[in-house]
Amino acid sequence: MSQARDDRLDGALLRLIGVTLLGGIMGILDSTMVTVAADSLADEFSTSLSSISWASTGYLLALTVTIPITSWAVGRYGVKRLWLFGLALFLVGSFSSALAWNVDSLIGFRIVQGIGAGVVDPLVLVILARAAGPSRAGRVMGMMGVVLSLGPVLGPVLGGIVLESLGWRSMFYINLPIGIVAVLLALRVVPADPPEARGSVARLDIVGAVLLAPGFAAMVLALTEAGQHAGFGAPSVLIPLVIGLALIAGYVIHALRARDAEPLIDVRLFASRSFAASVVVQGLVGLGTYAGLFALPLYYQVLHGHGARAAGLLVAPLGIGSALAMPLAGRLSDRFGARRLVCAGAALTALGAVFLTRLGASDSEVWSAVAALGIGLGLGAVGAPTMGSLYRTLPPEKVPQGSSVLYNLNQLGGALGVACVALILAADGMDQGSSGIDGFRDAYWFVFAVGVVILAATPLLPGRPGATPAHQQGGGRQQEEHALAEGGGPVGA
Repeated sequence: MSQARDDRLDGALLRLIGVTLLGGIMGILDSTMVTVAADSLADEFSTSLSSISWASTGYLLALTVTIPITSWAVGRYGVKRLWLFGLALFLVGSFSSALAWNVDSLIGFRIVQGIGAGVVDPLVLVILARAAGPSRAGRVMGMMGVVLSLGPVLGPVLGGIVLESLGWRSMFYINLPIGIVAVLLALRVVPADPPEARGSVARLDIVGAVLLAPGFAAMVLALTEAGQHAGFGAPSVLIPLVIGLALIAGYVIHALRARDAEPLIDVRLFASRSFAASVVVQGLVGLGTYAGLFALPLYYQVLHGHGARAAGLLVAPLGIGSALAMPLAGRLSDRFGARRLVCAGAALTALGAVFLTRLGASDSEVWSAVAALGIGLGLGAVGAPTMGSLYRTLPPEKVPQGSSVLYNLNQLGGALGVACVALILAADGMDQGSSGIDGFRDAYWFVFAVGVVILAATPLLPGRPGATPAHQQGGGRQQEEHALAEGGGPVGA
């Protein structure tokens, strides 16, 4: 009888995972899919590529600004209502983007889309972490990691196929049937919040929102501009970078002194060694992933002469490797903890990167694909256990804040990875007629360095998890004691 009950619970959890990822995948794909349509959109609206780029940049900035507010809104409105609102807003933005009549309207509607994604994307983590509990956090985060890994790879490939087959408006229309199904299923599957979970939260920290959300957005804008300019010296990079750092520093001071309202993100969470190590390592995973995804297509295009679609397909092994590793690594981390898996994953990432530094322009694409697969497997073996360890050491009431930090640092890591690789390639003189081979090798030495830093941070992650009885999985105090047993230190004193 008990086994049958456990099976039913597992089936319910699997349905929840499927429905949640169906809703979350739209924003993950849309963040990269539209980039392949830049030329077509510039022709359609008779404008420059720099103007069209704001359709993607505006989306990303809106998403970044919204995420910290979402962590507060969870307590005020409840997860289910907020999830349905985010999906609906994303669908409105998608439909409106498909009807855009000029570049300004497209940018405006993409901002609406980004706000919807800023609500939905962190809630994916919140919903799944709460449903899984500490004992199954690793395996559930591993399943979610499949979408996170394949999204950046599949987005440009699917975008190119839809663009060539159906036109640019269909890149937005395609979200409508997926989103409608996601809403209908969420109404049935996503659990309602208990009445006591809503309405009792402190008022919104207005000062914190004014500091933190624009601070993150300015940092993302600075790093995005640095990637486009291949350097950090341009005013369009330095000005938002300084503003972003100043706003985030101001937020930290404000959060430590806050008395009238609970801060959007409790910076005292970083006093926990486990929390700090987990979110930093996850940021490094984003850095390494996007550095590899940015450099490898250029390797195929510049040195092997492949077109954009072929180069995109040849990059797929990196995402596939991560998607294969995450579910297995997440499941194993629930039994053995994060350290050994992260150590092995970081070593494999570094090994794959070193292999790519030895390749030349005449080497077969098979070898670069094998190396990319190794990097993907390694990063996947790091990502899922790290996310699992984060949610095993957070009290339930801190899960929305932890998700906000995790998602924002992953975004910043990705933007920094692209900017650094662009700077490395420019320093090699690729934009001045260089063959580019030395620059690509240096780019993968950079990925190697990321693997080494992750390896060095591994001892700071939680060790082997202790057994967590079922009746304790929902309790904040018991979960905090579990974090102490793992060596993580107090969480959010």
